[in-house]
Amino acid sequence: QVQFVESGRGLVQAGGSLRLSCKASGITFRLTPMGWYRQAPGHQRDLVARISSGGTTTYADFMKGRFTISRDNAKNTVDLQMNSLKPEDTAVYYCNSVPWRDTWGQGTQVTVSS
Repeated sequence: QVQFVESGRGLVQAGGSLRLSCKASGITFRLTPMGWYRQAPGHQRDLVARISSGGTTTYADFMKGRFTISRDNAKNTVDLQMNSLKPEDTAVYYCNSVPWRDTWGQGTQVTVSS
């Protein structure tokens, strides 16, 4: 069955960095566009970074230059390197395909203190 397992949660100060990782299973990963989504308290879950099967990346405007999404098709993993973190980046981060599938992982909490 489809499964996404996120890791890399953390509490960091503003300006710090974190690297999130996600392992996918149950899909033909190398052919699947993947994304990182985030959901802050009281907000909807939004796509913030996307990587095509061929490695082309796109980002939400507020993320450009700070976050980098990457994938390893041999390991079925997709990572999100987050630099220059801001308190408003505090959220639960999820990975899923793009467009998303009904199955979601538990997500990973990122908390950025000011």
